[in-house]
Amino acid sequence: MAGETATFVPGRVGIVGLGLMGGSFARALHQGGHEVLAWNRTRSILELAMVDTVDAELTDEAIGSCELCILAGYPQMSIDWLSEREELISPGAIVIDVAGVKRRVCEACFPIARRHEWHFVGCHPMAGTQYAGYAHSRATMFKGAPMVMVAPDDMDDIGRLDVLDRIERLLEPCGFGQFTVTTAERHDEVIAFTSQLAHVVSNAYVKSPVAMTHQGFSAGSYRDLTRVARLNAPMWRELMLDDADNLSREIGTLIKNLQQYRDALDALDGERLEALLAEGDRRKREVERR
Repeated sequence: MAGETATFVPGRVGIVGLGLMGGSFARALHQGGHEVLAWNRTRSILELAMVDTVDAELTDEAIGSCELCILAGYPQMSIDWLSEREELISPGAIVIDVAGVKRRVCEACFPIARRHEWHFVGCHPMAGTQYAGYAHSRATMFKGAPMVMVAPDDMDDIGRLDVLDRIERLLEPCGFGQFTVTTAERHDEVIAFTSQLAHVVSNAYVKSPVAMTHQGFSAGSYRDLTRVARLNAPMWRELMLDDADNLSREIGTLIKNLQQYRDALDALDGERLEALLAEGDRRKREVERR
């Protein structure tokens, strides 16, 4: 098989999917001096990227030449792409994904990698915008942002450190602020609160009939709370369903908290309302001090 005999070109990167994330990786790595190959389902986007960012198409024949492959599509698309091409990746090469959930992706991709001599690490860059697509990608997308990494638990400490160090080195042009190693379970538990819940709240908030008349009555609070109401619905559908247990629990907690404010308002209980607001203020300050 090609993957068993091929040798990768040091520093060459293959990117699967040229949306917001994949396009931003391509731009940053290209500017940083890496040779970037790419695959994209929509050919016209790939041809556009090849004008000034992508050096060549990531064909099946070229996969074995990449030291790093970045799966930048939705979870199932990334899993399918890797499953269909696992034999083409060179020994010693590294594959990462950048999806917003890790349990489902890692549960599928770790066993694939174990059948070979290349490595898979689940990754999640904590960056993005409310916009989607290659047109909104930029080389500075990840500057200063955290990167969360999930390594297979069957690797020895030396092997794990070596692979994670190589990933950090290869991604250096992206400018990540820090790299955090965790488990897939912990990642999905926390991300349900820090990301998915925020999108649900923002998306639900703008469904108030009053939203249609906000012009002239809104400022920073409205802008901040509604920014992520604009989203890529098919992508978020997949991510939220893959993390349904954690997200449902967070929504339940939020509903219980909101009910306390509503009860205080319905009872015109000013002292209780002030106590709830003060408690939230204290919690925010405590979180910021950590």
